[in-house]
Amino acid sequence: MTGRAKPSTVTPIAPALEVDNASAIDWSDSADVVVVGWGAAGACAALEARATGASVIVIDRFDGGGASALSGGVVYAGGGTPYQQQAGFTDTPEAMAEYLRHEVNGVVSDATLHKFCADSVANLAWLEAHGVRFGATMPDHKTSYPPEGKFLYYSGNEVVPACRGTLGAPAPRGHRAVAKGQSGKALYAALKEATLKAGAQPVTQAAVRRLVRQRGPDGQPGAVLGVEVWQLPPGAPGTLRHAELHRQVARWRTFRPGKAAACRREAALIEQATAQPRFIRARHGVVLATGGFIYHPELMATHAPHAKRGWPVGAAGCDGSGLRLGQSVGAAAQALENISAWRFITPPAVWPKGIVVNTQGERFCNEQVYGATLGHALVDHQGGRGWLVIDAKLRAQAIRQCLFGGLWAFQSLPALAMMLLGAKKAATPEALAMRLKANPAKLRASLEAASAAARGEREDAFGKSPDMRQDMARGPYYAIDISIGSPTFPLATLTLGGLVLDEANGQVLDAAGQRIGGLFAAGRTAMGLPSSRYVSGLSLADCVFSGRRAGHAAAHFSD
Repeated sequence: MTGRAKPSTVTPIAPALEVDNASAIDWSDSADVVVVGWGAAGACAALEARATGASVIVIDRFDGGGASALSGGVVYAGGGTPYQQQAGFTDTPEAMAEYLRHEVNGVVSDATLHKFCADSVANLAWLEAHGVRFGATMPDHKTSYPPEGKFLYYSGNEVVPACRGTLGAPAPRGHRAVAKGQSGKALYAALKEATLKAGAQPVTQAAVRRLVRQRGPDGQPGAVLGVEVWQLPPGAPGTLRHAELHRQVARWRTFRPGKAAACRREAALIEQATAQPRFIRARHGVVLATGGFIYHPELMATHAPHAKRGWPVGAAGCDGSGLRLGQSVGAAAQALENISAWRFITPPAVWPKGIVVNTQGERFCNEQVYGATLGHALVDHQGGRGWLVIDAKLRAQAIRQCLFGGLWAFQSLPALAMMLLGAKKAATPEALAMRLKANPAKLRASLEAASAAARGEREDAFGKSPDMRQDMARGPYYAIDISIGSPTFPLATLTLGGLVLDEANGQVLDAAGQRIGGLFAAGRTAMGLPSSRYVSGLSLADCVFSGRRAGHAAAHFSD
């Protein structure tokens, strides 16, 4: 006997409704610009549209925030920000662009990359004008996320020798919003308050399920006219329960993902049972800003099956609704297979002095690289399986750093568990290889080559900095499982691809490269700076850059 199928938590998207003209629809409300999704990208689009004088309605399936509110609140900014200067660093837009070219990998044009960098200082100031605060205090070691009270750090591969440019010394560009705890909540709260103060009209607990599009001459599709939104009845018991369930999803997603999934399913059932449809007119344009699609199982299985065992990074609304709305009117999408897989092995700060090896015992990456760079090498090139090998000295130092180094619990507890409970120990490389089912000769060769580089007898095969090398000629050795399926050490995954845009204004393009009238997109719904490779803060920075671009263009659009 089979159990009852679990309800889908994915927003249903219907084919576009085509009409002869706007008067064919009984619109319940209207605005110059309708923004779908009220995370960071949607808030920035709404604020920019309001700054032009346009009226704005911003719609969200829940109460706003999205993945941005759950994030670390890090904005990648450079080119000479006040906080870089206060910390004693010199940076220029040109140096920032030179570095980011390594990470962007051609996914946007050079013109867009240079504009992003040239606008970076101004965009950070724009965030500050809307209530977000930043700081110049820095941690004294490489980290995946700064400790309490530290707000500026190297958030990518800036200090990795192979990534250093020719236009100056590496500069820290990770600007964490000033707040206690994870800063994303505070960053988004400021943007949400600013959106409301600016006069944007929110429509919450409402999911857009269909676009309305004008039928053009000779039956050809015309501009997008508005949206069909399904909203829960305000104040109803089910609506109040829906809001509480969303809060519980945020509360449990990290430590009890099964409970969070059950909350998402119950919320979806409430939507299916009580949501009512209505139409909202967008006189100038619609901006899609609903986030990525990490919580759409079918899209993930189709485009990114290699990441199915990862731990999803995103909010409950990251189900690809914006992507699918765009595709319903013929929009093109790219890079849907691109997933950022985060395998941070620092902190503890000494872990990168070890070596990462594949299932054969072969070293495959510079261990000091950013976590998503290591994750890319692990998941895309090693089948998602690998080990971090350290010696007894590094293990002792790492344990002390976890216990007394002021780390976040999400950094220290998994690392301690892996070292004290999950690591495989052996006295020699050959004995360790047997425990790992690896090739003994290859593991010994990997350890000997890395140790020789640490002693200065040869160059490091992967270009690791001299201060990050360790002579591990003597055991015992410890192997820590860094594989994608590790239950103790989850590997976070984030979708990067999305709708193809006209990079000049954020307008959505169809498969022929033609602009779709009245439709714009921003953030992780669309292609952008992080769509090839991710470094911390680049997604939020792109939300600001692309959100402002789309909001401004939508406000000025006329078919």
